[in-house]
Amino acid sequence: MIKKINKKKMKDNLLKSPAYKIAYHDDDFMDEEYCRPVRLQLELLKPEKLFQKENIKSTIVVFGGTRIIEKKDALANIEKIQRKIIKKPDAKNLKRKLKIAKSVLAKSHYYDEAKEFARLVSAECQINEGHEYVIVTGGGPGIMEAANRGAYEIGAKSIGLNITLPMEQDPNPYITPELCLQFHYFAIRKMHFLMRAKALLAFPGGYGTLDELFEALTLIQTHKVKPLPIILFGEKFWNKVVNFKALVDEGTISEEDLDLFVYADNAKDAWQYIKYFNETNNE
Repeated sequence: MIKKINKKKMKDNLLKSPAYKIAYHDDDFMDEEYCRPVRLQLELLKPEKLFQKENIKSTIVVFGGTRIIEKKDALANIEKIQRKIIKKPDAKNLKRKLKIAKSVLAKSHYYDEAKEFARLVSAECQINEGHEYVIVTGGGPGIMEAANRGAYEIGAKSIGLNITLPMEQDPNPYITPELCLQFHYFAIRKMHFLMRAKALLAFPGGYGTLDELFEALTLIQTHKVKPLPIILFGEKFWNKVVNFKALVDEGTISEEDLDLFVYADNAKDAWQYIKYFNETNNE
């Protein structure tokens, strides 16, 4: 007996088949390992097109710790820990947390300096629809939030380049919506940090800040990118956590490599140095 053919059902099955999906609309296909080169290319291309559309000519990169917060928030955190210590006065872990919280409070002025720096730069450079020296951050909280906020509060644009992480972070609310991006690949994100950069500020931070700082120093040292002003904000902090002079003494870097960066302790000095550096090197 010949089986009756249901052409409509057969056609529906074909249309529902994963094989029938257009390749770039097939999420499962695009997520496969062998499509990684395509995904890398797309992560490079999408931000580039957005920056062109928004007429972003040049940027200043601001790095810094996510845990460096506003003074009021740092004080609130200390008070919260102190209340716990009252209930558990012998808890060593709480005393350790209190010590760290007080250290964070001591660095809360960097939040204000990052915000002020972004305000100074944006107020001077984003006039008459010009988009030079646009502030770009990693898009997260802490110092990154402060820098985006400084631009936001005077109505200027700023960029946030977020990254997918195991512990997801939301973009801070001060980023310009049209310039708030998310990356999967650290490598492509790093490229976009530096492709238009005219300066880089590294505020106190952790592994991420150190990673981005040393990557930039290495690229300049090896002449992979043109020299640009690198400013380590907070000389006391940086001299404590990184012994650059010891690297010279050990013979692992040259004395001249110490000239690849300078220190600053206030927003105005940092901005003045960037202008001096770029005017001098563009003559």
